[in-house]
Amino acid sequence: METLIQGGRHNGSLVPPLILVRYGELALKSPPVRREFEQRLRRNILDQFVAAGAECRIRADHGHFYLEAGSAPAAIALLRRVFGITSVSEVEEVATDRDAIAAALLRIAEPLLLPGASFAIRARRTGQHPFTSQELARDLGAAVLDRFPDRGLTVDLDTPAVELTVEVRGPRTYLSTGRRPGPGGLPLGVAGRVVALVDGPRGALGAYLMMKRGCQTALVTTPDGEPFVRTTLAAFDPHAVVREGSGDPTGTVESVATTTGADGVVLPLLVDDYPAARERWGERVVFSPTVGLDDGEVDARWRNVVALASA
Repeated sequence: METLIQGGRHNGSLVPPLILVRYGELALKSPPVRREFEQRLRRNILDQFVAAGAECRIRADHGHFYLEAGSAPAAIALLRRVFGITSVSEVEEVATDRDAIAAALLRIAEPLLLPGASFAIRARRTGQHPFTSQELARDLGAAVLDRFPDRGLTVDLDTPAVELTVEVRGPRTYLSTGRRPGPGGLPLGVAGRVVALVDGPRGALGAYLMMKRGCQTALVTTPDGEPFVRTTLAAFDPHAVVREGSGDPTGTVESVATTTGADGVVLPLLVDDYPAARERWGERVVFSPTVGLDDGEVDARWRNVVALASA
């Protein structure tokens, strides 16, 4: 269930920070599937907060969640571990009124726009309004230049030093100064069950990629793989089933797969390993999402996973 946060000081007042949560791939699903996936995503978000001993409150509109939490940095770190989330931003909410939007934007921008800085305004709009996204961005950019004529500011739409985002959603508008990426993919638990062998970075990345596609993934570790699970993979699933398989890891994978009714197993295979694996596993579905990656590519991708988990 949703929980009510305790108020904290934000923008000089006792208002909890507001975080805009975006999810991309879910929006492409049919309405019934989308509702199911959104409900799962909401539960997964709440599970992360419960596991961390934190509280939050969530509301939604078409395509976004809005989350109130006591600490924006802590909440953003947790949200970046939730599969299905593409990005998050701490936002300020105002009424969809051009004067109110401009006043809030100028207040947010003032401490960020140092002399000689470049900036860009990204405006997006949902709903019916007497202006287009391009018109709003143009007018807000002009307001910034008019408000700070002595700072030598320039507009740079490609690589700005400061990026100001304005998202107009019906009667409410949300302003932010950037996005923090999430893992993307599908909510954990919408695509069946698998058991993954984690014996090092290749196995860990394979498990992560299956989790990202929505698979509830039980993790079987060897001594070499245990740190990858403990320090990183477990951060993405507070309810992960973890089993030690140091003596006979493949036997443990098979046992867990049978016990849990898994739809398949995830193994750190290379192309040359497939004939023996097919003979070993028979009719059992075998996944190896890292089979096309060399060790350098595996290491590079795993570093990105670690960065999300430790944000």
